[in-house]
Amino acid sequence: MTLDQLKPGEGGVITSIGGEGALRRHLLDMGLTPKTYVEVRKVAPMGDPIELFLRSYVLSLRKDDAAKITIAEVKQVKKP
Repeated sequence: MTLDQLKPGEGGVITSIGGEGALRRHLLDMGLTPKTYVEVRKVAPMGDPIELFLRSYVLSLRKDDAAKITIAEVKQVKKP
């Protein structure tokens, strides 16, 4: 499953980062690295971009870029 397929309130662990060259380096530099837990917080009204929570910060990412990130262990996040 890829990151763009998650719905708000779902999360999982990154298994691999796709893409090539500068795009892949940019995703890795933003903290989207393998074995990192990421949660989808919000999706824009038109579906793009999506808001993610990882490593104690919030990140907005285009759906095209999120489609290059493979996720495992997808689960529903508990709301406080």
